[in-house]
Amino acid sequence: MKTRRLGKNGPVVSALGLGCMGMSEFYGPHDDAESMATIHRALDLGITYLDTADVYGPFTNEDLVGRATRGRRDQVFLATKFGILRSADPHYRGVSGRPEYVRKSCEASLRRLRFDVIDLYYQHRIDPDVPVEETVGTMAQLVKEGKVRYIGLSEAGPQTLRRAHAEHPITALQNEYSLWTRDPEEGVLAACRELGIGFVPYSPLGRGVLTGRIAKLEDLALDDFRRTNPRFEEGNFEKNLGLANRVSQMAAEKGSTPGQLALAWVLAQGENIVPLFGTKRRIYLEENIGALGVNLTAEDLKRLDEMIPKGAAAGARYGEAMMTLIGKAT
Repeated sequence: MKTRRLGKNGPVVSALGLGCMGMSEFYGPHDDAESMATIHRALDLGITYLDTADVYGPFTNEDLVGRATRGRRDQVFLATKFGILRSADPHYRGVSGRPEYVRKSCEASLRRLRFDVIDLYYQHRIDPDVPVEETVGTMAQLVKEGKVRYIGLSEAGPQTLRRAHAEHPITALQNEYSLWTRDPEEGVLAACRELGIGFVPYSPLGRGVLTGRIAKLEDLALDDFRRTNPRFEEGNFEKNLGLANRVSQMAAEKGSTPGQLALAWVLAQGENIVPLFGTKRRIYLEENIGALGVNLTAEDLKRLDEMIPKGAAAGARYGEAMMTLIGKAT
């Protein structure tokens, strides 16, 4: 397993991280036994960085990850998050960065994980009603108390990142980034390099579309959230499949799978980048790790940039409620 340092002064972790969200929610039916086997296999293959959040499940994914890593804590760099609020309404999404909420969330996550300390604690979304310095100041207190080792932000923009970093060193920023979501190239990646912050792209496989395994909406489970995602709406979906087909064609030429090529592209965007792919099956875990063996030349990268230029994907990356949360982050 190749490794990378997460930020200038951060920890060394596996060059790829495993996102555990789909093991509990959002991507169709789940199988705890297979999910736990997938986590065990990831650790066996050298993946150290596991990613979860309190909101996944909700409140069940951390428990799953905690059970799966029991007895193997020394092999795990565990990241979890707080800040997204949910309710009985499945469509509701709110945010909170209030100090008392931060502390309460951390204590609850530690209980569910059965851990003494969280390796990397992210603010999942920026609360527009609470200064980021106030939230990060509380997270810094958790570091002093030994409950958290490093802190990070998710879906924050350059200005917010700089303000937060001035309050307490930010180790990692986790934003969506892939061949079909290039938003971080508009200031975020540059800010991370300038400040010495690690960048952790989530959804580097374009919600699975860039793997080439989704040909029609019927391929998705009825309760798969992608069925309501704007990029999977009629009209947008067909255009985005066209982009995925270009990746598949080039992957065939390179002797890789489309997903491996898409991951290799993200890896090639900087040594401070640790892509976070999500899967709940061992077969796809092993395939994705193969991306570390895909060599992309400067010509390959130029060609991919021309094949899928910035802004090529059709549709917003989230529905209206979640885009509202992201839109408030600068």
